[in-house]
Amino acid sequence: MFLNLDMEELIQYFSSISDNMRGIILVSGLTFFLILELWVPLFKFDYKKSKHAFLNIFFNITTMAINLSGAIIIYNVTNFNSANSSGILNSINMPLWLYIFLGLLLMDLIGSWLIHYIQHKIKWMWKFHIIHHTDLYIDVTTGLRHHPVESVFRLFFTIMAIIITGVPFGIVMLYQTLSAFFGHMTHANIQMPKKLDNALSLIFITPHFHKIHHHYVLPYTDSNYGNIFSFWDTLFKTSKKFDNLEDITYGIDTHMKKKEVLSLKNLLLIPFKSFKTIQKSKFSD
Repeated sequence: MFLNLDMEELIQYFSSISDNMRGIILVSGLTFFLILELWVPLFKFDYKKSKHAFLNIFFNITTMAINLSGAIIIYNVTNFNSANSSGILNSINMPLWLYIFLGLLLMDLIGSWLIHYIQHKIKWMWKFHIIHHTDLYIDVTTGLRHHPVESVFRLFFTIMAIIITGVPFGIVMLYQTLSAFFGHMTHANIQMPKKLDNALSLIFITPHFHKIHHHYVLPYTDSNYGNIFSFWDTLFKTSKKFDNLEDITYGIDTHMKKKEVLSLKNLLLIPFKSFKTIQKSKFSD
């Protein structure tokens, strides 16, 4: 009973969370990991951190604009769910804590893992997602680096996840807040004790687990797709290990020239240029 009361308060809080408070939470998380990067860096990059951050933050501004436009759709869809008890989770009686957990789990599967996996498998979608992989210096701001068209893909799959699950607005806001936090954490250039990382990665996506996804060649780029939970990579056998993280090379093997991946104009236009055969013929021309 007390657990249900606490869960109700949690969902109620995120149902009415203000944009200012959500912004404070997200900026605080970003700042926290920026500080950790200075304290316990995994790699000592030779780069202009502020210039690198500015480039990635620009992409985040476009993502925020797209998500703001989609917020009205999300709000209306969740209202429809509540009014009509639609969605698979609303067809089963269960404790509130389980409802929230399954809601987050399925939102993570459809709204994050699935669209991420699909973008790696469909050529025209990969051309937009590749912008995220062109970052040669993975740090906390890399989680913000998504081409505007990719942000539309992700918004569509988030809405689809809401329709399928039937989750209310509070769970959507909780999920998006957690998703942003994990985006910061898993890209942060920080060291974690290996035993701790291994233990946490049985359930959650950790910084070391996700860094493998950013190694510049196959089969590593096509692995470890998860955002919050590692269940999905385990279930669908898409997880891989990399023994020595210090040997990881960031980027994508078809776009390793600095002048190419540090130009905002070029990054925006890469998807519309002639396609380069990816990583040992990942796609046939």
